[in-house]
Amino acid sequence: MVDVATLPIAREEHDGKGRYLIAAPGGATAEMSYSRVNDGLIIIDHTEVPDAFRGTGTGRRLLERLIADARAAGTRIVPLCPFAKAQFDRHPEWADLLETRLRVKPKPAR
Repeated sequence: MVDVATLPIAREEHDGKGRYLIAAPGGATAEMSYSRVNDGLIIIDHTEVPDAFRGTGTGRRLLERLIADARAAGTRIVPLCPFAKAQFDRHPEWADLLETRLRVKPKPAR
C-alpha cells in the first residue's frame, strides 16, 4: 500500500486554466483546479478527492501547495470552491492572499 502523504504534487497550467494533482498508482487522482484571471489573480473553482484519498489530508496538501506557489509569485486568490473557502475561513494566516475586491463587468443590455 502506498503512503498518500508521500505522493508528489504536480501542477499543470494551459490557456488560463490550471490544476494541482496527486496521482496514485492504480489511477486514483485528486485535484484542485483554478482559473487564472490575470498574472496576479487566480480563482480556485473545484477540489476533487476520490474515496481512495479520503481522510488523508490530500485536499489540504493540494491547497497548501497552491498557497505556497501563490505567495512566491505574489498572486492573490479567490476561493470559490467550498472546500478551499472553508479552509481559508479556518486559517487566518492565509488572509493576506485573499482577493476581496473582485470586480465583475456588467453584461451589456440586450
